[in-house]
Amino acid sequence: MARPAKTDNRLLAGLPAEEFERVSDELEHVSLPLGVSIYESGSAMKHLVFPTAGIISLLQVMRNGQAGEIAVVGNEGVVGISMFMGGETTPSRAVVQAAGSAWRLPMKALKKEFDRGGEFQQQLLRYTQALITQMSQTAVCNRHHSVDQQLCRWLLMSLDRLGSDELVMTQELIANMLGVRREGVTEAAGKLQRAGVIKYARGRISLLDRRKLEASVCECYALVKKEYERLLG
Repeated sequence: MARPAKTDNRLLAGLPAEEFERVSDELEHVSLPLGVSIYESGSAMKHLVFPTAGIISLLQVMRNGQAGEIAVVGNEGVVGISMFMGGETTPSRAVVQAAGSAWRLPMKALKKEFDRGGEFQQQLLRYTQALITQMSQTAVCNRHHSVDQQLCRWLLMSLDRLGSDELVMTQELIANMLGVRREGVTEAAGKLQRAGVIKYARGRISLLDRRKLEASVCECYALVKKEYERLLG
């Protein structure tokens, strides 16, 4: 079986050698096809998922089936925090937004290592604080900032996690993630394209000028990024 490299996932990379060896013995490598659900609302979780490539979107699900994105996770983090926070289930769902791959850790191995109280535990708790910051700031952003600013924030956070200047995503899906009308996303994307910030064609977004995109985004992007860097290094 393949062995994880310490550079694959930032949380795993932050572990001391001894802890990394113990955890890596229990990890299983899996692919993350586009659109696959990592877990569903209310379902029991069996694995902690450490993405190495791609993006996983965390969605809060309403009773009528509608959902809105509350956070994105890439190779800086982990999916399934309820498993070590004591809940084991959550009303949210996790769906692959951009195809990639991951290492997954069974619940039994997670609890055994977490209960040791070492750096593995501390990394997961610090990440959880960073993720809560992202969720909280997303809620504030969606309430107080324009669709233009929300789109810029979403693009930057997604591109950062892909480590790329290209993103495959339809405007309809972006609108669903942001919880806004598709026409609003179409108008906002059109402004960015006319300004030479992005090129959008047939569901493919190419970043042309990151400096201009960062100049157009609200404070939420920098605040969340700074907190991730402070907590995770």
